[in-house]
Amino acid sequence: MKHISLTAILLLLTGCSTVGEERNTLKSLEGRRAAVAREEPIPANRTKAAQAYREYLNIVPPDAQRPEALRRLGDLDIEAAGSSEKLSQTDYKRAISLYQDLLRTYPNYAGNDRVMYQLARAHDEVGDLKQALATLDRLVSNYPYSVYRPEAQFRRGELLFNLRSYADAERAYAQVVAKGEASPFFERAIYMHGWSLFKQGHYDTALNSFFAVLDRKLIGRDTGEALESIATLTRADRELVEDSFRVVSISLSGLQGAESIPAYFHETGRRDYEFRVYQQLGELYFKQERIKDAADTYNAYARRYPTHPQAPLLQVRVIDAYQKASFVVLALETKEEFVLRYGVKSDYRKANSASDYDRVLPHVRQHMEELARHYHAVAQKSKSSPGYQQAARWYRLFLSSFPADPQTPLMNFLLAEMLFEDKRYGAASDEYERTAYGYPRHAKSAEAGYAALLAYTQQEKGLKSGELSNVQQRAIDSALRFAGAHPADARTPGVLTNTAERLYALRDYARAATVAQRVLEITPPVPADMRRTAWTVIAHTEFDRGAYDRAEAAYQQVLALTDTRAVTRATLTERLAASVYKQGEQARKDNRQRDAVGHFLRVAQLAPAAAIRATAEYDAAAALIALKDWSAAAGVLETFRRNYPKHALQAEIPGKLAVCYLEGGQPLKAATEFEAMASGGKDAKFSREALWQAAELYEKAGHEKNAVAAYERYVKQHPSPLESSIEARYRLATYSKKNGQLDRHLAWTREIVEADRKGGRERTDRTRYLGATGALVLVEPLEVSYRQARLVEPLKKNLKVKKERMQQLLDAYGRVADYGVAEAVTAAAYHTGELYTDFSRALIGSQRPKGLSADELEQYNVLLDEQAYPFEEKAIEVHEINARRTSSGIYDQWVKSSFAALSKLRPVRYAKTEKREEIIRALR
Repeated sequence: MKHISLTAILLLLTGCSTVGEERNTLKSLEGRRAAVAREEPIPANRTKAAQAYREYLNIVPPDAQRPEALRRLGDLDIEAAGSSEKLSQTDYKRAISLYQDLLRTYPNYAGNDRVMYQLARAHDEVGDLKQALATLDRLVSNYPYSVYRPEAQFRRGELLFNLRSYADAERAYAQVVAKGEASPFFERAIYMHGWSLFKQGHYDTALNSFFAVLDRKLIGRDTGEALESIATLTRADRELVEDSFRVVSISLSGLQGAESIPAYFHETGRRDYEFRVYQQLGELYFKQERIKDAADTYNAYARRYPTHPQAPLLQVRVIDAYQKASFVVLALETKEEFVLRYGVKSDYRKANSASDYDRVLPHVRQHMEELARHYHAVAQKSKSSPGYQQAARWYRLFLSSFPADPQTPLMNFLLAEMLFEDKRYGAASDEYERTAYGYPRHAKSAEAGYAALLAYTQQEKGLKSGELSNVQQRAIDSALRFAGAHPADARTPGVLTNTAERLYALRDYARAATVAQRVLEITPPVPADMRRTAWTVIAHTEFDRGAYDRAEAAYQQVLALTDTRAVTRATLTERLAASVYKQGEQARKDNRQRDAVGHFLRVAQLAPAAAIRATAEYDAAAALIALKDWSAAAGVLETFRRNYPKHALQAEIPGKLAVCYLEGGQPLKAATEFEAMASGGKDAKFSREALWQAAELYEKAGHEKNAVAAYERYVKQHPSPLESSIEARYRLATYSKKNGQLDRHLAWTREIVEADRKGGRERTDRTRYLGATGALVLVEPLEVSYRQARLVEPLKKNLKVKKERMQQLLDAYGRVADYGVAEAVTAAAYHTGELYTDFSRALIGSQRPKGLSADELEQYNVLLDEQAYPFEEKAIEVHEINARRTSSGIYDQWVKSSFAALSKLRPVRYAKTEKREEIIRALR
């Protein structure tokens, strides 16, 4: 065996007196161990040292150094076992054997307290906890003043705890705690003392131990920030604190939860971390999915210390818990409570520093926004006005609380949107405008400005006419403001266009035209439909202001921009025509008739289909008539008649044409127009007179056929007044006689006679005259019939016939005489006298019966003379009566004819002219 020097052994004995350092991680809270400081080893080769000790023990006889060598060798085996990646049970067992041998062989060895400490450790490492505990029991019992006693007691507590002897562990830890803070195991002992009580179910007393640990680590150090941010806490401290809070939370949950906390926080200093107790308990509940308990815990602190800097942060956790658990109603209620409790005007803000409130303010803002948006969404579903009002409350609170927040313009916009949805259009327009123009330019500026216009539109729909004007003006001002603020916005041209239309509708023509002109000046040019609208406004404005020439030019522009198939084209064309027509009216008013004619006739050129074209052409004709340009006027009127057969003014065309034709020397055409007037006139007198005029003009023009037709229509259509009606019949009778239409002549004559006979009070001298002369005409057929009756065999029969016809003729003449018309009376008298004369001569000249002898014939002739004589006398009497009419100043052809007849019937008396003249004078 190789020997080593005594000096080397001594070095090993002095330099290898420590074991490997214990690891500082625990598998669980129950497995926590307090760290024990170790001596720093002298760098050496552990294996060689152990070998040296073994050689020493083998070769050196028992002496005073042997116990120390045994101890050192055991320590090296433990160190070797602890230093390997995989614990070596062999090394520990070898160390146990060495320590046990040492204790048996050298019971009085001064370092046995250390040996027992190491032996207990080795038993612990090989899993023989009972032997480890027994060894530590011996140590604390046999060496009450050993430097290893505090750690031994702590290790006893650990072993007892691991062996589930929690009451004994509690006492062991209490022994360590009783030694005070000088012990390096003091804090760990307090901590494990609490665990021992906890394991026994003594939660209330266990809490005292845990809070004692927390007092040491947090009082005077806790600033409210996260534990990992507390600079005075080491990593080990932080782990201890975190573990303490966990078991505190578990203990409290085993008691009355948050209700149990206040009993442990009477001392002011401990309150530094009181909020964390509530916080950790709430977190425990949250992990256990006891959401309501978690929330109640958070709320308990917030309500107990409403102005504490941490209170709102705990309540934030309440809200998070409710939201994650989908407790929507509770989350909302808590948010409302939070916002009202910690808002910008709250007592909390007044009680805390700006830096503390800065931590809370983002949550206030967030929840305020969420409340507004939530109630907005709810209202959108329910369409409930109270719901919208509730949302508005939160929106307005946000706006007043965060006026400079980057999100405020959007929130203002959402408030406006919500008011719009609630049909509160007036308030909506106000908020839209505030959003658009009350903040620096933002993403919603243009949209809000445009939405304000939509709100005004809706507002106007619900207003009465008396309330409308103010809103309309505000809407227009808002539109112009939008256009001014957003000239490049794609909606601006449309807004200006619409505004121009609205201004026109309000009769604000000057502004309407100005705004419309702005539309036309936009570059690049706006779409055709907008330019069309702008030109339309300008055209209408100029028209309404009486600038018809400028209106005409503007309407031309409008039509150029209007599709030929557009339904509005017809209306625009009408407006163009009206602007031209109005220029004609102005010229006419200024007595510029020729200019007026030009404008009126231009209507047809520019707008041939315009409704006013007919009126324009009619007025052109009227102007030409005023100019006495008969030919041109007639031409326009003829065109009017041809083009507008159903126009209401057609009734006036014939009259005007008639004037033109008469003045222009065209009686036939004039007659045609009068006849047309007669047909279309609603006034009977006018129609009657027009028809009569037509008939006379036909006569004047030599168109007998048309004249006859006109008179016939007159008789048929206008039986009254009687005189004109009979006069028309007379002219018809005259034409019939002239044309050899004797039957028609007699027919019209009979109508004359009959009409006069039934005329009653309407009869006039003229009707009587025509009736009388007509009656004379009607006698003529009777006279012809009379003369056709010849007195021949059979004489008796023919005599009877002739007498009957003579009587009819006498009756007819009598009726003529009854008219009392001088000319008719004298004619009737003359013809009556002539009838008697003729009958007398007819008798004398009648055929003699055959077979009469000369005497008989003579006697027969005498008899005939006797029969004929009275008739001749009667003839003389009648002619004399007629001749005596000269005394009444009547000396017409019939009186003269009677004188002529008398000169033949009584030549002695009447044959001489001188004598006749005397008779006439005498008769007078």
